[in-house]
Amino acid sequence: MSDELIGRLRGAVAGPVLARGDDGFAEELAGFNLAVTHSPDVVVGLTSEDDAVAVVRAAAETGTPVRVLATVHGVPNPIQDGIVVTTSRLKGVTVDPQTRIAQINAGSVWADVISAAAPHGLAPIAGASEVVGCIGYTLGGGLGPLARTYGFSSDWARGFRVVTAAGEVVTANADEHADLFWALRGGKGGFGIVTSMDFELVELSTLYGGSVFFDAEHIAPVLNTWTEWTRTLPENANSSVVILRLPPLDFIPEPLRGKTVLNVRFAYVGDVAEGKQLFQPIRDAGTTLIDALGEMPASDIPLIHNDPKDPTPSWDRGMMLDAIDADFIAAFLEAAGPEQQLPLIAVEVRHLGGATARDVPEGSAVGGRGGAGTMTLIGVPDPSLFEKVLPATVDGLIAKLSPWISQQTTVNFAGGFALPGSYEASWPADTFARLAEVRADYDPDTLFPFGPRQENSGS
Repeated sequence: MSDELIGRLRGAVAGPVLARGDDGFAEELAGFNLAVTHSPDVVVGLTSEDDAVAVVRAAAETGTPVRVLATVHGVPNPIQDGIVVTTSRLKGVTVDPQTRIAQINAGSVWADVISAAAPHGLAPIAGASEVVGCIGYTLGGGLGPLARTYGFSSDWARGFRVVTAAGEVVTANADEHADLFWALRGGKGGFGIVTSMDFELVELSTLYGGSVFFDAEHIAPVLNTWTEWTRTLPENANSSVVILRLPPLDFIPEPLRGKTVLNVRFAYVGDVAEGKQLFQPIRDAGTTLIDALGEMPASDIPLIHNDPKDPTPSWDRGMMLDAIDADFIAAFLEAAGPEQQLPLIAVEVRHLGGATARDVPEGSAVGGRGGAGTMTLIGVPDPSLFEKVLPATVDGLIAKLSPWISQQTTVNFAGGFALPGSYEASWPADTFARLAEVRADYDPDTLFPFGPRQENSGS
């Protein structure tokens, strides 16, 4: 990259412009996954939409690729060239309680929206983790703890502000740039820099939710009960299970420390007594080590999954399931049950269906609506295992479960398209083709690289 372009950016942008080797360069690019190190030619910290416009116009004139980082949860591939813009300074959430619309700026995380919505008795259909960036997550669809009841998170997006490759700011919603709006609800990246999103909130102040933990000896009976139980759950009941192999560390609750346990999560949108009665078969299936299930404020929904909040090295692989039945659970236990010695800290299965299977009336680009569930495999956070040990372990496990693994996935589970075919499998064929057309219309020169071998930004 030329010194002239860097100088132009420094003259046009209010935020920091840092070239490779400058003080603060690595810190500006640091993300949630400490195993990934980005080293583009220059990183620009956006402080406004005007900054984004200036970057895009300068990049377009020189043919320099632009990629976007927010919280960097969804960027597993190192970026090694071009311009990276960071949006962490573009925080801010404004809630209109009359319309139930939250205007969410690009640097906001779900915790920001949850805290802004709660005083009005409202809640966002958010992800499992409150520290995930709202925009990148929603662009990929998003399957949170209430997905069966309310659908994909992107179903609740009502509009986006986007800086396109032409250096223009456009509003994409059901009435303006409807093709771009369709693509941004599930199509993920390659369309421009999204600077803000209008997101509809739901009226929800409390629910019956939380999780329970079972020791290793109860994992098989509880999983078998859970599988049969999910077959008749109403749409306002959401659940997932995860086998955890926990180290003997002080920060882990004593009843779980150093054990292999099963965590069953539950969220029931409705009467507390009904939710308690509905969950009772799971409680009856084994003796709990910890029972943290009860009435909770909607602002505590992130506690259901209790995902880590601090950056750490991480490795995971996600996929969708065509079915969750007794044969699957038998194979699942044989491959990943408590008797197996695996370098995986978590093997999770989420029950889908319900509202996730229905598209919004105007249509969206979300992939994976036909999935019966998802499966996510999370490796021990030791980077020395990331290149060979964890891929080999997971490949072997997937081979044993292949009859139930869907050929199609959803893009937020595609892991940066590292596996051959994962890019194409993230959407139905007709959706994939239409997304290519929309990208070509709004970014004909591929200013915003997206897809395999393009070190995608996820935004």
